[in-house]
Amino acid sequence: MQFRVGACMELLTSHRNYQWLRNLITGDEKWVLYINYQRRRQWLSAGRAGVPPPKTDLHPKKVMLSMWWGVKGIINWEIFPDGCNITADLYCQQLDRVAEKLKGKQDRIYFLHDNARRHVAKSTRQKLLELGWITVPHPPYSPDLAPTDYHLYRSLDNHLREKKFEDENDLKMDLLNFFDQTSQDFYEQGILSLPERWQQVIDSNGAYIVD
Repeated sequence: MQFRVGACMELLTSHRNYQWLRNLITGDEKWVLYINYQRRRQWLSAGRAGVPPPKTDLHPKKVMLSMWWGVKGIINWEIFPDGCNITADLYCQQLDRVAEKLKGKQDRIYFLHDNARRHVAKSTRQKLLELGWITVPHPPYSPDLAPTDYHLYRSLDNHLREKKFEDENDLKMDLLNFFDQTSQDFYEQGILSLPERWQQVIDSNGAYIVD
């Protein structure tokens, strides 16, 4: 908890001095299921049987979504089949692709990602130095301070609820529609809400934010 407070104090002071959030790029990975049915509560009168929910597959078909974004919207996104291991080497290749898409659009880049092993590997840290990106401190186990978790993926989960996809192309088209239909204000809100959340953590002595 104290580490969270210290990190948030550092970030808040830095932001007040430099106002760098509009140059922030962030991202993460997420499993996306082909079938997204959820159990629902049913209110029934006495003697009535409920509608049985769809059976949950013990090994659901899914893909890994990787994405990077900022206040202007999505920069790059990719999906990988179940079983694909995103290693530090693959992650570095992805960072190169993100950097290529940012070329000529943004001079200084502040980069926020969590502390997953591939994100903090020596090769990844070396790649970020080569790219000249400034890594933003992130307290471990703090999804409430990661805009991709508390903002973008939460909205995506709501979008995917109760949907079923026949194949990978069907799923890709739905993701593309979601990204295209989401306004720039949405992305700005997710990034620019960070100082308020840092202050909440400081004021609560490191407690997690419950939205």
